[in-house]
Amino acid sequence: MAALPDSDPATAPAALFAAKTDAELLYLARHAAEYPPAVGQAAVRELQRRGLVPELTEPPAPPVHPVAAGPAAPAGGGLQRTLEGVFGFRAGYRATPALLWLNLVGFLGLGLGGANLWQPAAADLIRWGSNFSPLTLPGQPWRLLTSTFLHGGVGHLLLNMASLVFLGLLTERLTGSRRLLGVYLMCGVTGSLASLWWHSQGVNSVGASGAIFGLYGLLLASLVRRPGAFSRSERYTVLLFVLYLMVGSLVGGLQAHTTDNAAHVGGLLTGAALGAVLPPPAGSSPSPAG
Repeated sequence: MAALPDSDPATAPAALFAAKTDAELLYLARHAAEYPPAVGQAAVRELQRRGLVPELTEPPAPPVHPVAAGPAAPAGGGLQRTLEGVFGFRAGYRATPALLWLNLVGFLGLGLGGANLWQPAAADLIRWGSNFSPLTLPGQPWRLLTSTFLHGGVGHLLLNMASLVFLGLLTERLTGSRRLLGVYLMCGVTGSLASLWWHSQGVNSVGASGAIFGLYGLLLASLVRRPGAFSRSERYTVLLFVLYLMVGSLVGGLQAHTTDNAAHVGGLLTGAALGAVLPPPAGSSPSPAG
């Protein structure tokens, strides 16, 4: 870039700037702060004369730099992220959302079939696959499983699904998705069998609680076998929380005649036994106790 003349730029003739190239003028205009004000102004006037810079009727206002702010969160963004975290599939969390969707599909299918979702009639539940003593054994054993994906109302569904999410988030990362899914289904079946055995006078039961109690048993067995998977404080917190929920549900079942504690106990014992005898998941290694 050519140097500026030694003469006073304020009195430099216009011909001096007219002789400069476009690149030189653009450089002077862009770096006007490094030179006397008259230099930048003269360079801009010459660029305007050449039609390279638009003429302004008044000097532009200095740019305002607002405080940077992140993009505004869309309405309901927090709820959307929560729903995606609960129902979405990701590494280490695949079986739980799959079971959630299966339970929801079973419940919605019941409603689409004409049942009252707030309080389905016994006949509707039987038609859709409840664990009904006269039909289940020996003629329709598939009811042992299908009954675990049916629920006796919205409240029944929400209570069981909340428990499923809680246990799935705690347990699936310890056991792996396939094992959790297999234990859930097996405990659901054994819980249904326990219900048939206990209610010898006959029963018509639905709900995922037997399978969910199986996850309680699986989690407790996993904590005993792999205590290093949690820090010491986490072990105490999880153990107390799980025992509180589990015992509270069993006690509530003793007080409510509509709650099938036989299925709860059957699923719980099966889940604990499976958690105790199955080999640790491949690739798992205990971490030092904290």
